[in-house]
Amino acid sequence: MYRYDEFDDAIVRERAAQFRGQVERRIDGSLTEEEFTPLRLMNGLYLQLHAYMLRVAVPYGTLNSRQLHQLALIADKYDRGYGHFTTRQNIQYNWPVLRDIPDILDLLADVEMHAIQTSGNCIRNVTADHFAGVAADEVEDPRPTAELIRQWSTFHPEFSFLPRKFKIAVTGAADDRAAIAVHDIGLQILRNDAGEIGYKVLVGGGMGRTPFIAKTVREYLPKAELLGYLEAIMRVYNLEGRRDNKYKARVKILVHETGTEAFIARVEAEYAANPRPSVQADPAEVARIAAYFAPPEYETLPATSPSFDAARASDPALDRFAANNLFPHKIPGYTALTVSMKPVGAPPGDASGEQMHRLADIAARYSLDELRITHVQNVVLPHVRLDDVPAVHAALVAAGLETPNAGLITDIIACPGMDYCKLATARSIPIAEAISERFADPDRQREIGKLGIKISGCINACGHHHVGAIGILGLEKGGVENYQITLGGEPGTDASLGERLGAGIDGDAVPGAIERIVETYLSLRTSDDEAFIATVRRVGLDPFKPALVSPEAADALA
Repeated sequence: MYRYDEFDDAIVRERAAQFRGQVERRIDGSLTEEEFTPLRLMNGLYLQLHAYMLRVAVPYGTLNSRQLHQLALIADKYDRGYGHFTTRQNIQYNWPVLRDIPDILDLLADVEMHAIQTSGNCIRNVTADHFAGVAADEVEDPRPTAELIRQWSTFHPEFSFLPRKFKIAVTGAADDRAAIAVHDIGLQILRNDAGEIGYKVLVGGGMGRTPFIAKTVREYLPKAELLGYLEAIMRVYNLEGRRDNKYKARVKILVHETGTEAFIARVEAEYAANPRPSVQADPAEVARIAAYFAPPEYETLPATSPSFDAARASDPALDRFAANNLFPHKIPGYTALTVSMKPVGAPPGDASGEQMHRLADIAARYSLDELRITHVQNVVLPHVRLDDVPAVHAALVAAGLETPNAGLITDIIACPGMDYCKLATARSIPIAEAISERFADPDRQREIGKLGIKISGCINACGHHHVGAIGILGLEKGGVENYQITLGGEPGTDASLGERLGAGIDGDAVPGAIERIVETYLSLRTSDDEAFIATVRRVGLDPFKPALVSPEAADALA
């Protein structure tokens, strides 16, 4: 993983020192809240419904055990004993006190971390496939590209005050596990017909009140041209993106209103006129970055593990965990292991300080000292020997982190909703908890198979409901929380936006409606292998619409 050089360390510590002075001036009244707001946002500090919230960057989701131990310390000392993993592979603290923020930033700097560009109208934390570097279907590890973009975009003078926030994701595999199609810029690493590595470039994806799937602006961009071409896209957006209406300020609106072909023409003209060789990365620098992501020292192991197979056969809980939470590794004898942060009946994505400490210890002992935060709010141990899976599972059981539901119906994405966020119009967390309790039976989850539920507590769509196989959007209607349900969303390779099933329903009715939707799916699928999204695409929405009306309500209407 990448290690800070002297320049990285200096700019992070200088920024932390600057913010310490700004916080002191806010506390003594020298700065008003209005004056302080843009300063705190540049340092990842939000003012939420009940308290400040600090968002810490985890570039492309990669952490080592020392960093996770430090995040746990911060949770225990400066928050209420937990942190929250987000859909941008970050971690948030929901209860820090303003006077403590400078000390938290200093602690982060001690382990090569910060909160820079996790908020504000700038290029945010660059995300990537959480199985980067270990997936067998990968053309190239996307993390060096993500790190290159991070270095290029940090404090970029031209792009520090964009019309709106800007998000970039990179995948190195044909199977998109980074949701690049719903980002402002999505990059897919691929090879051209000559076998040369480059990028497919997508622009204009996003969710919120006006969701769009990104448009392809270059089928193939040579690898060496990446930064210059990104600058051309960003310059067109910075010059032409709307600043008169924040709801229409994202690049997706510019692409839509300009038209895809016209937008491409403007980017290509900008790039041709200003190729800016100065921003092309020095090959030596690219090589230096890539060297930090060289494969770790794996052992030479057989492809199978008789001891692991025997442990699975004798332990149903381990067998269930292995069936759902293991991902094939490109190195024989290893696996990537997902630690679900979605225990039944608990807030999705939360981890206590004690759990973070234990995860750090497990990673140090069993995963070559590396972890990944995923954009679905889980944690991945990317380098676990098959022989060690039973021991890892036992350690997770001891930490309360053994939930075997990765990708299943209880592996729910949910934003903080009205429990924390001042923008929210409805609760998300209680809805997620109620649904997971309704489907708590692991055998039933296995019968249903892979099914992604995503919940947002307002139109801003931080819970990614637009691309949920089942999406739930909470709104306020006549002073009452009201929930709209969409079906057919998909964030990955064959990305699509869900379609609204019908009128909104009360929160208490949501778990029952989801259960009826699932039962309809089970009755309609052509085989146990037909996924929910495939069934919806095959039969359409009509067979699912009666699910919004409870049997009792239907009887009353009859």
